[in-house]
Amino acid sequence: MPQSDLARRVSALNDRYRHHSAISVIEHALRDPQAGQLALVSSFGAESVVLLHMVSVTRRDTPVIFIDTEMLFTETLVYQQELAERLALRDLRIIRADAIAKAAQDPDDTLHQRDTDACCALRKAVPLQHALDGFDGWITGRKRYQSGTRAALEFFELEEGTGRIKVNPLAHWAPEDMQTYMDENRLPRHPLVAKGYPSIGCMPCTTAVAPGEDPRSGRWRDQTKTECGIHFVDGKMVRKGVTA
Repeated sequence: MPQSDLARRVSALNDRYRHHSAISVIEHALRDPQAGQLALVSSFGAESVVLLHMVSVTRRDTPVIFIDTEMLFTETLVYQQELAERLALRDLRIIRADAIAKAAQDPDDTLHQRDTDACCALRKAVPLQHALDGFDGWITGRKRYQSGTRAALEFFELEEGTGRIKVNPLAHWAPEDMQTYMDENRLPRHPLVAKGYPSIGCMPCTTAVAPGEDPRSGRWRDQTKTECGIHFVDGKMVRKGVTA
């Protein structure tokens, strides 16, 4: 479909659901032909349980894509298994890097020490891109409060170059909304949150965060890198700066 037609479709979706709640956006998006076939992409991280729970009570057979980089914390893998069982997710897809590509690019699992961007591309961004083949769009957990560049984030947006639609049901939520939802629904927290990890990625590249630090300061500490590169512009993986 031409980009102009996709842009009009996204605009129509935003007009239609502008005043809906997050769970209503998910419910309608999963049934609206204009949104197409969607998957939820989840890291099973610190705040992931909110969207996972919303999907489980809305349409439990929604495809859920989890990228196992094979460098995740053991706690994340256990949490993923426990949540999938508790929420009765019916279509969980665990995706890993292509074995041949991994053997060629990172045979000794040390690529992250030399080139973190290349490691993220190999283990996360490229596998995700392939996992999304066949889908018209994907549900993300992005929110306006996360950065200045997301201050105008809408429920629906066009992913330039790929022709996919991103659905951002939590775009308007504040941090306290996330906490309240988890409390009210008695949802289990990622075990590392209580140990000082408000943002959780791969084990070699994630550290605990001290009181007063930015919640994402533990990701790729002492590096300019702040994004793993799972978002795309013009069909290419992009990594953004500290305000991303």
